[in-house]
This record gives sequence, C-alpha cells and structure tokens, in this order.
Amino acid sequence: MSEEKPLTTADVARYCRVSQVTVWKWIKQGKLKAYRTARGPYYIEKGALRNFLQERGWPIKAEFFAKFAYHILVVDDEPTTVEVVVRTLQRLGEKVKLATAQDGFEAGLQVATFKPDLLILDLMMPQINGFEVCRHIRHNPATAHIKILILTAFGSHENIQRALQLGADDFVHKPVDIHQLTAKVRALLAWPEQPKG
Repeated sequence: MSEEKPLTTADVARYCRVSQVTVWKWIKQGKLKAYRTARGPYYIEKGALRNFLQERGWPIKAEFFAKFAYHILVVDDEPTTVEVVVRTLQRLGEKVKLATAQDGFEAGLQVATFKPDLLILDLMMPQINGFEVCRHIRHNPATAHIKILILTAFGSHENIQRALQLGADDFVHKPVDIHQLTAKVRALLAWPEQPKG
C-alpha cells in the first residue's frame, strides 16, 4: 500500500532473480524508475516496479503487490465534477482511499503527503494547470510511477496529445461517463476484481 517503504535494488534483484548490477543498469538506462536522496542508495516504489514488469510482459506476483487500498487523488476546481468522481470511485469499496485537491498547487502538496497510486487530473485549472502537474510528476523520479488519468471538457486533439506527451496515461471527457471512468481506473491500476455495486 502507499504507506509501504520503497524497495531497494536488492529487493528488486531478488524479485526479478537478477543481480543488483542488472538492476542498477536498468535504472541508469532509464528503464526502471528510481530515486535517491543525496548520494544515498536507489529506491524504487512498488508501482514503478509493477509498471516495469507490465511493460515487458514479465510475471506479476499478486501477493507481492497486494495492497490494502489504492490511493487515488482527484484534482479538479469544479466541485460537481469532484463529487461525481468521488462517488463513482467510492463504489469500488474499501480498496480505495480518496483525497481531493482544487488546483495544481494543492495537488503538489497532496502528492507529497497522500502518495497516490493514481492521479485523476483536470487540465484547465487556475494557478498551476494540469499540463504543468503532469510535467512535474513525470520529471520527479520519486513520483514518476504515479498513473495519470486526465479529465477534460477541452478534449481537443491538441490538448489530449499534449497531455499524453507530458506523461498522462489516459483521458476521460467531461461530462464524466461513470462506467468509462471506472473501467479506465481499474485498467490503470491493473485491478483484477470486478467493482462492487
């Protein structure tokens, strides 16, 4: 779960049955997202390892990645949209913990403290917009593993392409189709169970 300690290169090496040198190479080549503090050791979030395995079609051991709850952060300056998204995701049951933010600045604070697995992000917000939030998330190795689902009423091809190029994983148009939203959330989190309700 999101409160878990990050993995070390030794943990990843054991999981993948390779040497630590191989893991370091993956990190140096940019294949495996990792971060470090000052000149300390590298750390890898479980979400980053899961993404790495999925991209290569390697086995994912459910028990290793089992979570008590997925942390999902909803960022939108429209209270009605936030309410619809939160109510929809609450129907997924106890495996979801939710937090909300009204703008990009507040989102940055929540990312640091709530540590989401998935960010559901409006593109057009005051102060720091969704494009900037995407860029910041993807350029920070400690948050680069977070999945990003864009919400937009301005779903022009150019806006969607720009968001995807900046690191968004998928998008949903407004007004939100709750069935599409649920399906995309489950796909991005590699959620095996059927939603409740």
